[in-house]
Amino acid sequence: MAPPRFGSVLTAMVTPFNDSGEIDLDAAADVARFLVAEGSDGLVLAGSTGEGSALSDDEKLDLFAAVTEAVSVPVLAGTTGSDTARSVALTARAEGTGVAGVLATTPAYARPSQRGIAGHLGAVAHATTLPVMLYDIPSRTGRKIAPETTLGLLAEHANVVALKDASGDLVSAAHLVAVAGSRLDLYSGDDALLIPFLAVGAVGIVSVAAHWAGPEFATLVRHAHEGRWDLARVLNERLRASCRFESSDEFPNPVPAKAAMRSLGYAVGQCRWPLGPADPSLDGAAAEVIAALRESRG
Repeated sequence: MAPPRFGSVLTAMVTPFNDSGEIDLDAAADVARFLVAEGSDGLVLAGSTGEGSALSDDEKLDLFAAVTEAVSVPVLAGTTGSDTARSVALTARAEGTGVAGVLATTPAYARPSQRGIAGHLGAVAHATTLPVMLYDIPSRTGRKIAPETTLGLLAEHANVVALKDASGDLVSAAHLVAVAGSRLDLYSGDDALLIPFLAVGAVGIVSVAAHWAGPEFATLVRHAHEGRWDLARVLNERLRASCRFESSDEFPNPVPAKAAMRSLGYAVGQCRWPLGPADPSLDGAAAEVIAALRESRG
């Protein structure tokens, strides 16, 4: 099996802001280098964890350029929103920043039909020569990408090469792997479902908790790919507290991830509204989760 072009463990990176709420590109470069050192094979920018919906197009382009300059691993650019024309324009502009690929998300709020989803994602893929990773996250967008829609996009666009699946639909995921084979690199988009996704053929994960648990995710994926499922399950249990911490009704992702990075000494700031600043207690909770994980490493 050929190695996945973007790697096996990608971190959906937070976007750092300074005390004035402005994007901090130097901090972004520092975080990116840390994540790579901790085991990330690639990075995803301006997705849901990166507060992409709260960034201007110019901020995104500056972020893409700063991070690609800082690291040598593949960087994927979140270039899409609910406006297809704007998504197409930003995707075309992103090519000049040095990114290795594009993250194309189902348009939120509009709740289009499958035909509309295919039209939106297909227009984005047509706008670039870069490889495209589709992103299916119905909890945020209100619509799932049907397997038939994904297969249609694969047939029509040679540069659609991967899917980040945060739908939790393992039956559909297994079907895609069976039908598409090596034509599609499937990634789990949910840290808590990594093992079952690997079991049905995923090549890896686009992770939130890899901000502070990169070594565990890298080792877990390697064990699974080598058939050592008993060892993979041990690591999965070790990651349980991190998966529970990374998002909740009170503190949705990426609020906890930013708290974790602050506790690690990185000046990522708070989230912009509508997520807003976290309760100060969250930083202490993050420190406890990280300390327990590190202690478990022995």
